[in-house]
Amino acid sequence: MRFFNFFTQELAMDLGTANTLIIQDGEIVVDEPSIVAIDRKSGEVIAVGTKAMQMHEKTHDNIKTVRPLKDGVIADFQAAEKLIQGLINQIPDRKRFFTHLRIMICIPSGITEVEKRAVFDSADHVDSKETYLIYEPMAAALGIGLNVEAPIGNMIIDIGGGTTEIAVIALSGIVTDQSIRTAGDEFTMDIVEHMRRKHNLLIGERTAESIKINIGSALPKLEEPPEQIAVNGRDLISGIPKQVYVSYEETAEALDKSIAKIEEAILKALEDTPPELASDIYKRGIYLTGGGALLRGLNKRIAEKTKLPVHIAEDPLRAVVLGTGIALKNAKRFTFLIDRKSI
Repeated sequence: MRFFNFFTQELAMDLGTANTLIIQDGEIVVDEPSIVAIDRKSGEVIAVGTKAMQMHEKTHDNIKTVRPLKDGVIADFQAAEKLIQGLINQIPDRKRFFTHLRIMICIPSGITEVEKRAVFDSADHVDSKETYLIYEPMAAALGIGLNVEAPIGNMIIDIGGGTTEIAVIALSGIVTDQSIRTAGDEFTMDIVEHMRRKHNLLIGERTAESIKINIGSALPKLEEPPEQIAVNGRDLISGIPKQVYVSYEETAEALDKSIAKIEEAILKALEDTPPELASDIYKRGIYLTGGGALLRGLNKRIAEKTKLPVHIAEDPLRAVVLGTGIALKNAKRFTFLIDRKSI
C-alpha cells in the first residue's frame, strides 16, 4: 500500500468565493484569492490568485479579471477550472507524474444538485480520480475540534465571502440549517454604496475591502475603537480624485441591514432546532467561523440578539479548510461525505 501511496496526491480544498485554501499532508500549501486574470484575445490565463488580484479593477481592454465563484458556487465553469488548475500548480514539490489525485472540496449547505455536479465536473477537468464533497458547516465544526459524531447539538455559523452558513450539527449530520447569500461580499458592496451615498465618493471593491478589514464594525460603539482612516476615490460631482476620512461608526451604519439579515437567519435556525438540541446549544453556545467572524463586535451583537454565548474560532479563516483536511484523512469513517455515487 505504501508503494501506491507514493503515487497518490491528496488535496483538501476550501474553494471559496473570496479565497481558496488548499491543504496537503496536513499543511496549508495554498492560500490565495479566488480570481483569475485572462487575456481576452487568446483566452490564456495570465495570472491566478494574488497576482490576478493585484490586476483587479486596474486592467486595460485586453485583460479581464474573473472571480469564478459567486455566492459560494461556481458561476463561470471555465474560469473555475483554470483557477483550480493554476492553484494546484502552485503547490511546492508537487508530484506531477503517475499521480492518483484525490480531492475533497467543501460546498455550501444550500447548494443544489446541479451545482454539486458542476463542482464534480470542474474537479474531473483537473484530472481528479476521486472527488469528495463536504458541507462547509460540517468542515468548520471539524476544523475547530468539535466531535460531530456525538449525540450533542452544536451550532456553527460560517460567514464566508459569498454565503453565511448556519447549521445545527449532531450525530454526523446537519439537523437544521440556513444558507443565505449575505456575507463578506455583501458587506463590501454595502460600504461601496455608503461611500457613494454619504460622501459622493466612488470607490472600488479593493478599497471597500480594505475599509472593512481595517475599521469594519458590527456595533456603533466599541470598547477598543480603531482610528479613522483616509479613503481615496473619485468625486462623483467633479470627477476629480479626492480623499475623505472614514470612522468605524460609519461602517457599522453601512453594514447594519446585512448583519440584521444574518441575525434573522440565526433566529430561524434556532426556531427549527429540536428542544433537546436547543438545550445543548444553550449550554455550549454558538461557534463563529469564516472571515466574517473577524468583524469587530459581531460576536457581541449576535450574543445580544440570541441571549447565548458566542465563541469565535481560534483561526476562523482556516477552520473550514482544516476540517476538510481532517475529513479527507478519515474519508472512510465519515458518512456525511458526498461522492459521485451519492448524488
